[in-house]
Amino acid sequence: MSEFLMKADEEMLEFFSEIADVLQTFGISRAEAVARVNRAWGHRKFGPYPDLMCHEDPEYWAHGLYYDNGKDDGGLVPYWEENPDRSTWQIVPPPPDDSPAWTLPREL
Repeated sequence: MSEFLMKADEEMLEFFSEIADVLQTFGISRAEAVARVNRAWGHRKFGPYPDLMCHEDPEYWAHGLYYDNGKDDGGLVPYWEENPDRSTWQIVPPPPDDSPAWTLPREL
């Protein structure tokens, strides 16, 4: 069984894996990174790579899954700015413990 729940070809699954890789750079485990990806898209079926979502890079999606800007405008954080003001950025909580998004064992 794949760590990801979504229906996608191998190349799209690799794209989701790259998003999880970026999420791990924020200091979370692989299990949590995968759970965040699964929560967002695990219920979807994707076309073959490159699906439309590939028009944005994994860093874009990872920031959107991990951070909220604390404003009422959709939550996008301007991570691409040279010196972004992170004072309003909020970490989005991970999926609840009983969520099916958790497909990997959690590390202690």
